[in-house]
Amino acid sequence: MNAAVLHTLGKPPRFEPFPDPVAGEGEVIVEVRAAALKAVDKQLAAGSHYASPRELPLVPGADGVGLLEDGARVFFGGPRPPYGAMAERTVVRRVQCFPVPDALDDATAAAIPNPGVSAWLSLQHRARLSAGETVLIVGATGVAGKLAVQIAKILGAGRVVAAGRNDRALSALGADTTIQLDQPREALIDAFRREAGDKGYGVIIDYLWGPPTEALLAALTRAEFAVAGSETRFIEVGESAGPTIALPAAVLRSAAVSILGTAGIPPWEVLTDAFRQVMDHAASGRLRVDTERVPLAGIESAWVREVPGRRLVVIP
Repeated sequence: MNAAVLHTLGKPPRFEPFPDPVAGEGEVIVEVRAAALKAVDKQLAAGSHYASPRELPLVPGADGVGLLEDGARVFFGGPRPPYGAMAERTVVRRVQCFPVPDALDDATAAAIPNPGVSAWLSLQHRARLSAGETVLIVGATGVAGKLAVQIAKILGAGRVVAAGRNDRALSALGADTTIQLDQPREALIDAFRREAGDKGYGVIIDYLWGPPTEALLAALTRAEFAVAGSETRFIEVGESAGPTIALPAAVLRSAAVSILGTAGIPPWEVLTDAFRQVMDHAASGRLRVDTERVPLAGIESAWVREVPGRRLVVIP
């Protein structure tokens, strides 16, 4: 079969033949129809992710959409190494295959689960968003950030504040208000503080980290002794603006802020419920993702392309 084959960490995979997979006990062969090219796929292949592979060659791609031998169309995750989703066929455990609503095309069904489920879990499972709370999405113009804005609305947020760099994308998000990140630090701090209002942010979902997060935390820091208000649950999801921040002790001592991570993979029933919710809302049109199809044969050029706010989907 043909596949995207990674020979060296840090270099793009190449389109070339790769041995066909053989299913073991509890496994199934999937005829792949679409596989999203995600940031995590690139991080794993670059060797910069904590779960980057140690044995090469292999086929990248953590998940995708395809057909089982009985004709069932499924979303699948976690192919058995060295097989991945960016190939004509792959092998996965049967329990890691989930039905796809008929209303979803292959590209959308491949593109939306990873960022959509992550955003759903961050808002509902980790932050425990309550109806009526104000939600701030930092990095709202990326694929995951766009979905987080939509999901916050679905989950009952009273007000959604979207922060990003792309003016045009910000205006089209459907958030209640927006913050432009490309402004001087002090102006950005003032903007974060102003949009927090008297009640503050109930939930913050951060896809950026780095300097924008430092400005946000400065905005949350109080300059005087005050009665603690309601807790802000700050969920760190990504690091596209930088892997580290400076965290003054005053941030945590002066404000009721809890900083949490996404905490890896949640319990199976929580994960599967989030997947069903995301796919059902996508099928109904309440969740949308922008996609661009690229052929598997063009994986080397697609791998190095940057398409902010849009998900490339590899089609074998």
